[in-house]
Amino acid sequence: MRGRTGAGRRGAAQVLLLAGVLAGCGGPDDEGARPSAPAAASGQPGAPSTASPAAGGGRIGAAGSACRLPVTFEVARGWKGKAIVSPKPSGSPANEFAEELGDDLVDDLLRQGPVTAVCEIDAKPAGNIGFLRVWKGEPGDAGARGVLQGFVTAEEGARHATYRTFTSGGLTGARVDYEVWSELLEESKKECALAVVTPDGPVVVHLGGMDDEEHEEMLPAFELAQRTLRTA
Repeated sequence: MRGRTGAGRRGAAQVLLLAGVLAGCGGPDDEGARPSAPAAASGQPGAPSTASPAAGGGRIGAAGSACRLPVTFEVARGWKGKAIVSPKPSGSPANEFAEELGDDLVDDLLRQGPVTAVCEIDAKPAGNIGFLRVWKGEPGDAGARGVLQGFVTAEEGARHATYRTFTSGGLTGARVDYEVWSELLEESKKECALAVVTPDGPVVVHLGGMDDEEHEEMLPAFELAQRTLRTA
């Protein structure tokens, strides 16, 4: 999970805490998800996926979709999107977990650098364990790369970041492929994210995964989102 600002909140305990805060966003139980197939080799972070392109399963971001966003993009078939409830709707905790943990901790877990988690698209219904998460920030002067650098810098253990620009549907954005070192697991895993700036503020789309194998299997869904990204 995200929002890494203290070593004491890392690891499995943080995963369990944040799962309760994301109201209804956990998706189906892990039981029943298929075992991972061998991942397609893609070399170092930043290499394009060699897996087959993901089939589309509908757009997210527009009014009437699971998450209302400043952008829209195609979701891979079988992936299920849900909005992440603000930790403080109308000045109150979002749910019992927020009330028990405290609004400050919940806000910290939902925030990474300049952006806050607003939506997640769960891969478990499609057979993987992981999420595409969408993060949004307030309008400002930072460009897409600056936003992305702030996002990566705020992630504890992030290293070997490779940035590049991309265009999609008239939008110009930045993408980063990087690794995250886990002290808990004593190993690194691949992650990637993209950012675009809209009149409503910057948007970051992030893909992690339990390990490199899961990440590689889910990468076509991230690349589908990047390829079909449009302003809402």
